[in-house]
Amino acid sequence: MTDGRGVFITFEGGEGAGKSTQIRLLARSLQERGHDVAVTREPGGSPGAEAVRHVLLSGAAEEFGVRMEAILFAAARCDHVEVFIRPALSRGTIVLCDRFMDSSRVYQGVTGNLDPRFMETLERVAVNGMVPDLTIILDLPAIEGLKRARQRGEASAAPDRFEKEAIATHEKRREAFLDLAEREPDRCKVVDALQPVDAIAAAIRSLADATLGDKMRPRRSGAAR
Repeated sequence: MTDGRGVFITFEGGEGAGKSTQIRLLARSLQERGHDVAVTREPGGSPGAEAVRHVLLSGAAEEFGVRMEAILFAAARCDHVEVFIRPALSRGTIVLCDRFMDSSRVYQGVTGNLDPRFMETLERVAVNGMVPDLTIILDLPAIEGLKRARQRGEASAAPDRFEKEAIATHEKRREAFLDLAEREPDRCKVVDALQPVDAIAAAIRSLADATLGDKMRPRRSGAAR
């Protein structure tokens, strides 16, 4: 759990799962009910982490191997946690983050074949106790996710470093996310991302509300802070 009054919710899943859309919809729903909400992403979310994001997603670090990529992700996460996430939570904010530690577990740990002990050490240092209160895993077949990601890429930028990988690798990541949910069912909740957008949003709102519970009270504009 977080160490302040806020609530930390992360979104995970393969490429094209719709995380950005669902984060936006949840943020709007929470704000309309009077909550203070901050939306962020990984890699990125703080000035230092955003600089590392460009290096990672452009593929500039790929030639140095997956171990170096994992170290860079951890460095970016450490800065993100201490500069942005922890201060926001201490103010009572609900923080919604597009990817967090579970992406490293899956992308570098499982499909990167890195030593679990190495990954656990990196995570412990980078996260420094900042474990999400709730992790939403948006699940859909890898082939559908890649189709969506490529359609998105055609409308904006070229596919990034991870979108270009083989379908078998993406499907292995899907299975790894589902395995995480089985191992940590109290924190990780799976939502079928093949459903209509509104149905997915409703399921996520229900999960978020259950996590919020009595931990936070909505703060209306003009209320004492």
